[in-house]
Amino acid sequence: MIGRLTGILAEKNPPQIVLDVNGVGYELDVPMSTFYNLPAAGEKTKLLTHFAVREDGHYLYGFLTEAERFAFRQLLKVSGIGARTALSVLSGLSVNDLSAAVAQQELGRLIKIPGIGKKTAERLLLELKGKLADATGVSLHAAVDDAKQDISNALLALGYNEKEAAAAMKQLPADIGTSDGIRAALKLLSKV
Repeated sequence: MIGRLTGILAEKNPPQIVLDVNGVGYELDVPMSTFYNLPAAGEKTKLLTHFAVREDGHYLYGFLTEAERFAFRQLLKVSGIGARTALSVLSGLSVNDLSAAVAQQELGRLIKIPGIGKKTAERLLLELKGKLADATGVSLHAAVDDAKQDISNALLALGYNEKEAAAAMKQLPADIGTSDGIRAALKLLSKV
C-alpha cells in the first residue's frame, strides 16, 4: 500500500491538497493540524499516508507525523467513526489534546468538535481509553498534572491569590479534568 509520499505541494484547498510526485498528482485529505503546518505551494514536502479502498472509490489521507496517522487509524477502529469524522476530530484537537481528553475522560472537549455528539463522544472515550497514550506519551498522570496546572492558572487569572488557589486544589479529586476542576474549584471558593 501507499505509506508515504514525497513531492511538490501543487495545490492547497482545505482540507484537500494535491501532491505532485514525479508528475503524478495525488489528492490527499489532511486534518487541519497537518494543513496549517504544510509549506507553501510549490515547496517539497513529505507526508505519511493512509490508503482506504471503499466501494465508492479509493481515498488517500495525509499526515505530517506518525502520531497523527496512528491516532487517525485508532479513530477509524471506533464503531460509527468514519474517515471524515476522524479528520474532524484531528482538526479540532491536537493528538496530545485528544490523548489528554481520553485519559481524563473529558466529554466536554470532544462534544465541542463539529459532528461529535454526546453518544459519539462517550463511545470515543470508552474505545480509545489506553490506546493513544503509547503513541503520544500522554499518560493519565501527565494529563492530570497538566490539568492541575491549568486549574491553578485559571484561578490565579480570575483574581484568586495563590493561597486560595492552593486550598481549593487540595479539595479537588486527584483525577479531575481541567474544565470540571475549574468549575468545582470556583464552587468551593464561592462558599468561603
